[in-house]
Amino acid sequence: MSEENEMNQAGFDAIAEAMHHLYPDQQGLYYGTLIPYMLGGKDPLDGVEIWKSEHGIPHWHYVTYGFSELYEKESEDPQVSGYGFELTFRLKRGEEQQPPLWPVNLLQNLARYVFSSGHGFAAGHHMNANGPIALNTDTQLTALGFCIDPELNQMDTPNGHCVFLQVVGLTEDEREALMCWNGVSFLTEFQCYFPLCVTDLARCSIMENPSFRKTWQAGVERDGSSTAFLYMDKLQIRQENGHAILCLGAGHQETLKRMLRARVGKGRTLTLQNRSQAVLFCPGKQGEVREKDQMTTVVLPQEALEELCAVLEPHAGVYSLSSFPLIVELTPTTITGQDGKTVSVIE
Repeated sequence: MSEENEMNQAGFDAIAEAMHHLYPDQQGLYYGTLIPYMLGGKDPLDGVEIWKSEHGIPHWHYVTYGFSELYEKESEDPQVSGYGFELTFRLKRGEEQQPPLWPVNLLQNLARYVFSSGHGFAAGHHMNANGPIALNTDTQLTALGFCIDPELNQMDTPNGHCVFLQVVGLTEDEREALMCWNGVSFLTEFQCYFPLCVTDLARCSIMENPSFRKTWQAGVERDGSSTAFLYMDKLQIRQENGHAILCLGAGHQETLKRMLRARVGKGRTLTLQNRSQAVLFCPGKQGEVREKDQMTTVVLPQEALEELCAVLEPHAGVYSLSSFPLIVELTPTTITGQDGKTVSVIE
């Protein structure tokens, strides 16, 4: 190989060197992409490499090649390589001799999201997987969190800086709990119970652990929430007869109450958003509702905040605030499975 070609894959070699340093006595299994993404292929990443780890509990360690600049420097920022990260994933190992390949598809799907939207990930981020992270399993893990890989951490390459972000399988209530606190703090504490944040498809929610839940509650009360935006499918606000009428879907009241207290109650803002409308809640001494463009701002004094949280019931209905000209309409919410069929209705 010529010196020029060697330089052309300097970013690729930097990742490979980091993995060989972590696992010096083995060769990883590399699953490459046959047709490059730029030539019409469906997989954005050049490949995913898998290593057999005995660190912590026995597990498979997956690492991506393709979010950073693997070959020539293309971006304008000399300090950052590509999106500035590569993803990793750790899966608890069973009796199988070969690593499962569904995590490769999971990582490629995350790459499709990043490449199509232009939005990258960072430590503390989270997302809903809209179903089991491993298809056709009965795992309770239906969401993902992101933390810095505890062993790989970050590195400097000839094309700029790169962080190894680890994808962590979460249950839905864990994701909601993470949102109500600080994502980095949540996953740091999580790692005390699951070393290296290894994903175990068979596990139950850590929110059932009294010790973890006590730490989480103390963290929420102390720190508030680092999540400033909350997406809601059912969201509408309108003005009628001097009152603001806020329409929400039933069933999300506990998370919304925690988020309001952890954001507005801590002097911060919280934005509820769907595809067509947004509502910004912010703290203030004098309550008011004002509109600008497609954003409605609701200023909540402490008394109004507590009353709003009190009227957020677990079922549909119409609830009025006495301290503030606001009416909350909670409408029935239909829960559907991955096949689109109705699982339940919250009324």
